[in-house]
Amino acid sequence: MRGRITTLAVGMAAGAALLSVLDGNLPVLAQNGAGQRFAAVASEKGGQDVFGAYEVDASWPKDLSTIPGHEGWTFGAGQSVFAESPNRVFVLQRGELPNIPRPMARQLRDIAPSISFPIGRLPWRDATAASPPANGGTGQSAEEGMKLWEQRNRMGVDARWEHNIMVFDGQGNLIEENWRQWDSMLQRPHQVAISPYDPQKRVWIVDDHKHAIHVFTNDGKTKLQTIGTLGVPGADGTHFNRPAFMDWFPDGSFVVSDGYNGTRVAKFDKDGKFLLDWGQRGTNAGQGAKPETRPGYFNNVHGIAVDPKTRRVYVNDRQNNRIQVFDENGKYLFEWSIGSEPADLHMFHIYDGYVWGADRGTSKLIKWDLDGRFMYAWGTWGDFPGGFWGVHDISVDTDGNVYVAEVDNGGAQKYRPRKGANPAMLVGKPLRVAWK
Repeated sequence: MRGRITTLAVGMAAGAALLSVLDGNLPVLAQNGAGQRFAAVASEKGGQDVFGAYEVDASWPKDLSTIPGHEGWTFGAGQSVFAESPNRVFVLQRGELPNIPRPMARQLRDIAPSISFPIGRLPWRDATAASPPANGGTGQSAEEGMKLWEQRNRMGVDARWEHNIMVFDGQGNLIEENWRQWDSMLQRPHQVAISPYDPQKRVWIVDDHKHAIHVFTNDGKTKLQTIGTLGVPGADGTHFNRPAFMDWFPDGSFVVSDGYNGTRVAKFDKDGKFLLDWGQRGTNAGQGAKPETRPGYFNNVHGIAVDPKTRRVYVNDRQNNRIQVFDENGKYLFEWSIGSEPADLHMFHIYDGYVWGADRGTSKLIKWDLDGRFMYAWGTWGDFPGGFWGVHDISVDTDGNVYVAEVDNGGAQKYRPRKGANPAMLVGKPLRVAWK
């Protein structure tokens, strides 16, 4: 299984040269007669840091099939997660999928006598392909995405468009059903978030296929605002073209990565008034073409994050396999590569002065410093509790628990810090400025 093991990815010479390169950023945790040893928990004997500095909470969240009336259904593609607190965690998904047991392995003789499915512990159902409106990659319109899904599937049988916005408590119970009133308004919900600078804690939902961002009261009872023109793509102050993620500056203004089909970053004031944008369409990175290297050119503007101290904007130029960094007015500063294939960075957030990203291709959470120096990575591929497949968003609560939403596995997972874990290997605490 190529590349499917947890990595401490230090990849440097041992001894003094290693310590010099690390420059104190990854402290030596233990030492034996053979040289240096690195581990998330220094006192631990044995093990291999399968889940890094964390242990998985396999009971979180409780499956949708445990809800009366939902016995036949489970989680669809997990799009986004946001932990307002340890007892109020938002999870965004693309509908529900049938709750069916793992198929028995069988030989596929119609293809070749040596092929069987499923194989061992490998995943067997890709939730993002099964959930409406299918994968929705770069270049696909909203109409095309839904049409493709409907050609192969039947709503109500192959999927059900319910519980797109969910809220769970610390024990994994689904605690708020009123968010279901907004299901019919959504088509491909992509991110859920709350600004750390907003004392009202309004909830923001980015819907990439509807080309819009919705703002709700914290309790979800009222929609306060829609930014963008619902269902109409474009590239100006009132239109998006499949926006993906957003993040805020300390003054409440915000930036949007726009997006799957758009090739820009758009900036708005705290009230949602358009201020400026930047970015140009790069060459197509697919079908053997080389990735774009020119500054400010994009191909799938996916993740985005703001450094609250410098106000720099970090942009995931996804199909060009790089992170580009700009000042708050769009001036290009520098960039770094996220690595060669199979690397495929989905998104990132900035926690405690470091960039933490989720890579779909390598099934890892990755830590860089703010200048792009690689520091640490962990994660392993699989559909077992704790395994990653298609992590599309991450969040951290004030207790240090890490949550991931997975488009391929479906739903979300929770990881608790291990006792005695080295803080340098933990994701860090979330920024909370204006919240009571």
